Amino acid sequence: MTSQSSVEQFLAQRHLGLVGVSRSGKKVGNMVLRALTKKGYRVSVVHPEAAEIDGVRCVPSVSELPDEVGGLVLVTPSEQTEKLVREAAGAGVRRIWMQQGAESGVAIELCRESGIDLVHGECILMFAEPAGVHRFHRWIWELLGKLPVSAREGIGPGARSW
Repeated sequence: MTSQSSVEQFLAQRHLGLVGVSRSGKKVGNMVLRALTKKGYRVSVVHPEAAEIDGVRCVPSVSELPDEVGGLVLVTPSEQTEKLVREAAGAGVRRIWMQQGAESGVAIELCRESGIDLVHGECILMFAEPAGVHRFHRWIWELLGKLPVSAREGIGPGARSW
């Protein structure tokens, strides 16, 4: 299970890599790109064919991300995730966020074996200063007790606002 600490440490990184952005602009990865850049994150997009998407320069592979990238968001089909985790581990990436649906058991285990701090089973849009429907989604998860471990402990007057 994902810990609150892993979520907070990931979101504290102000430069993130992102895999899963489409040139059509109509995928969840594109929503993540727009939301993160709007919230002040510097995002480096990995796309094997595009030079630029939504005004953001792309690199063709995870291994070509800038050294200062503090984490990698994967918004990819689960069958691609294992390969991307291997590439990230080889490139020295220390934090990965597998967006819901990107997870695979093998990829999760590879992160553990490689010492990569992993967030999975969570929507990054619910935690990166959520707004609109994502704020509501987070509130529902609070009610259902589905937030990462320890995240529920801060609910109440004077508690940290996600």
